[in-house]
Amino acid sequence: MLARLAADAALLHLTFIAFALFGSLLAFRWRWIPFVQLPAAIWGIFVELTGRLCPLTYLENHFRALAGQDGYSESFVEHYLIPVIYPSGLTRDIQFVLAVVVLAVNVAIYSALVWRNFRQTRH
Repeated sequence: MLARLAADAALLHLTFIAFALFGSLLAFRWRWIPFVQLPAAIWGIFVELTGRLCPLTYLENHFRALAGQDGYSESFVEHYLIPVIYPSGLTRDIQFVLAVVVLAVNVAIYSALVWRNFRQTRH
């Protein structure tokens, strides 16, 4: 029972992915967010560019095995998201695109934040 709950808690992986991608929006409200969000975004970009599995995938599989459930051999993104978004499967090209998307979204949001702060200090 506890192992199953721990495995399901590892599905917070999706929350991490969303935070790495869009967490920079929170910096408009809280100035400390970049200190947490930028490392998350960098980690997400690194995992995608190097083709590695995120350690959260291993953690989830470990707890699923303890709960008597089947784990999965692919990444969290491949297992849960790619079948919905890219039914044909994850390729290295798609991983590069995902990395570029994370980078582009964060650069755009942080650029807007810097621009906003620059405008506020000039007035």
